[in-house]
Amino acid sequence: MNLPRSFFIGLSKSNTIRRWAEQSRTGRRLASRFVAGTTIEDAVVACERGNAEGIAVSLDSLGESVTVEAEARAAAKIYTQVLDAIAAKKLNANVSLKLSQMGMDVSLALAEEIVGGVVSHAAGLGLFVRIDMEGSAHTEATIAMTERLHARFPESVGTVLQAYLYRAENDAERLLAQGIRIRLCKGAYDEGPEVAFPAKRDVDANYVKLMKRMAGFSKDGSGVFCGIATHDEAIVKEMLRFAGERGIAKSAFEFQMLYGVRRDLQRRLARDGFGVRVYIPFGTAWYPYFMRRLSERPANVVFLARNFFRN
Repeated sequence: MNLPRSFFIGLSKSNTIRRWAEQSRTGRRLASRFVAGTTIEDAVVACERGNAEGIAVSLDSLGESVTVEAEARAAAKIYTQVLDAIAAKKLNANVSLKLSQMGMDVSLALAEEIVGGVVSHAAGLGLFVRIDMEGSAHTEATIAMTERLHARFPESVGTVLQAYLYRAENDAERLLAQGIRIRLCKGAYDEGPEVAFPAKRDVDANYVKLMKRMAGFSKDGSGVFCGIATHDEAIVKEMLRFAGERGIAKSAFEFQMLYGVRRDLQRRLARDGFGVRVYIPFGTAWYPYFMRRLSERPANVVFLARNFFRN
């Protein structure tokens, strides 16, 4: 892993810096580029702005590594409130959640009970829940739980695959065969060479390979809708070329991007009639997420430095 990425991943694990950042005005101001706010109301406003530009949204109440059952249940309650707000306001949105926030580190059974309740609530409203992927230690459990929940709520749950993991290709085939919706990303956790491609070029090549397999599988008639989660314009262009060459319908996939990153590309794709969904995080526990965004693109650090003192 390169030095800047390693540096910010290391900072993401510092509880001392996290406490300062999440409680300070300066920290919150820095994070506002990538985090919509601290409340459900803040998230709804950001969602409405995106919808007005023809951009769909996935709302994420930030938090992870919960070790107390009461905290996991409180996190789930926020998600049911978010789902109710989406339904009440008829927003073009779904939700994304992490299993470690739902009590996976307390017990797998507890997490499945809690997430099952959230997915059931979403299904009753005709909405969708994306189970986010975390570090590789949780990959198999995340996929297996998604499979079990999908068997109960086939239209209401999907998960994420990370192209930097060697296992991602087999996992993609496994999920596609069951008709489970996949969000494909590159990966943002600290993984060793025993489980993940160390070189960016290899991650990119695997991403493009999996992207084409997912999009082509949908074109073949399976109806598995896929999310192409990237800000890499070269990969976006390759997806557009591939879709045009193979006659893949715009309705078969969407581009997914992060709040505050490549807004120009988001708007351009939406204007051109492609599906675009922006991942909008909110909440007070934003620090680990923010540090991972800085680790992914040095340009994010430069942008914040240039704009911090501007109104």
